Amino acid sequence: MSKKVALITGAGQGIGKSIALQLSADGFEVALTGRHLDKMQAVADEINGNGGHAIAIQSDVQSKAEVDQAVAATVAKLGQLNVYVNNAGIAVVDPVAETTEAEMRRLLDINVMGALFGIQAAAKQFKKQGTPGKIINASSIAGHEGFPMLGGYSATKFAIRGLTQAAAKELAKDHITVNAYCPGIVLTPMWDEIDDKLTTLENKPKGSALKDAVDGIALGRGEEPKDVSNLVSFLASDKADYITGQAILVDGGIKYV
Repeated sequence: MSKKVALITGAGQGIGKSIALQLSADGFEVALTGRHLDKMQAVADEINGNGGHAIAIQSDVQSKAEVDQAVAATVAKLGQLNVYVNNAGIAVVDPVAETTEAEMRRLLDINVMGALFGIQAAAKQFKKQGTPGKIINASSIAGHEGFPMLGGYSATKFAIRGLTQAAAKELAKDHITVNAYCPGIVLTPMWDEIDDKLTTLENKPKGSALKDAVDGIALGRGEEPKDVSNLVSFLASDKADYITGQAILVDGGIKYV
């Protein structure tokens, strides 16, 4: 098997951690980036302890310079880059009418600008190498339908679908594919935060917002990070070579498109 290297942003917990573990199991050497180096290093140590090869890099996707530096550090330490996963993201729970400028700018800076910087840095490196590459972005069911109390977040995830489609069209000639994964109600710290804010705003018992959301899933359970990383594993593999520009739902049956 030829060497494969993947970089995953926001890889210290939740979906990002699951993606890192899965891609390592798939035979990738992995670079884990995020703002909290201790979290990245803990995941890297777990991977290395299981016989994989992982490095941790402190990097904030809000900074183009830091994104570029993370790619450069990955190539310097691991020799190349083959897959870039734009996983880092945040959610803000507020009515549209009450979403502050600061909240919206932070959502845009992390969820959209961070992904844009990642696409740019990865594409530049793939072209420099003269090799095919894969860019995989994080969208959401909220990128297919705007959700109440998550208007700003929904807007950023719709934006990811647009970026994914445009970049896929532009980069196809360079044998670079660009796709997105669209999770549903994933049982991670992010959804704990969403539940906490929703139940507080609506004066409901803690956990009830998450329960109501999970009750609406056709397959009858909340989504695990592994459900998402299984899709990313496929998109990062040779089996997905003829797929580009797609935003694929992995939600257990919430949205049907």
